Amino acid sequence: MDLTLTAIPAFQDNYIWLLADGSIAAAIDPGDAEPVRRVLAERHLGLAAVLVTHHHADHIGGAAALAAEHACPVFGPAGEAIEAVDTPLREGMVADIPALKARLRVLDIPGHTAGHIAYQGHGIIFCGDTLFSAGCGRLFEGTAQQMYASLAKLAMLPDDSLVCCGHEYTLANLRFAREVEPDNRDMKDYAEECAARRALGEPTLPARLGRERKVNPFLRCGEYVVREAARRRLRREPRDAVEVFAAIREWKDGFS
Repeated sequence: MDLTLTAIPAFQDNYIWLLADGSIAAAIDPGDAEPVRRVLAERHLGLAAVLVTHHHADHIGGAAALAAEHACPVFGPAGEAIEAVDTPLREGMVADIPALKARLRVLDIPGHTAGHIAYQGHGIIFCGDTLFSAGCGRLFEGTAQQMYASLAKLAMLPDDSLVCCGHEYTLANLRFAREVEPDNRDMKDYAEECAARRALGEPTLPARLGRERKVNPFLRCGEYVVREAARRRLRREPRDAVEVFAAIREWKDGFS
């Protein structure tokens, strides 16, 4: 399909994603309407749909205004109370956008929030604040077991999937990842590439899922080095991969 992806910067480090063809677009997680309006006007695009992954204000703040201006639906998680959402979705359902000829299947990925969802299709994963490049979201409403399962679900998608997450956290995440796996050459190489992109004012996203499996400690909880890092934090042997994940996530919460 001839669809283009654009990461629109918003706030301090958010990205609003625009999926478009030559005349129409869908906006994903528009925390602010104004940056979307600007890009639509610059490219002479209409707006066919708004999609949101979870209820946090920096992901939904512009949804209602954009939907009203363009008379388009707002897709969002059925498990969260979001006033702007008029088309609630859960796993097994599809966000169908006929004007774009796009169909995105819905995955339930709780952990960051209780009803967080992802949209997957056309080689793309819109995963909000669950999976970041080289990292994952904080556990605000869910459990470590839920988040581990959600990340494992995303990690099963094809290697060439484009990971479109909600924030430019990649370099900070890599600084932590290299504390967990200091000898991981893939992390070092990726950090250098991402630093070069940021120096040019370019986003580090979207990321490739296949690479994430090599550089993201939260997708590598079964690896010996990551398990050993968790063991040192716990001062005992972790019971399973979920406990490895929980130890690494808690470590990241206090990392600076």
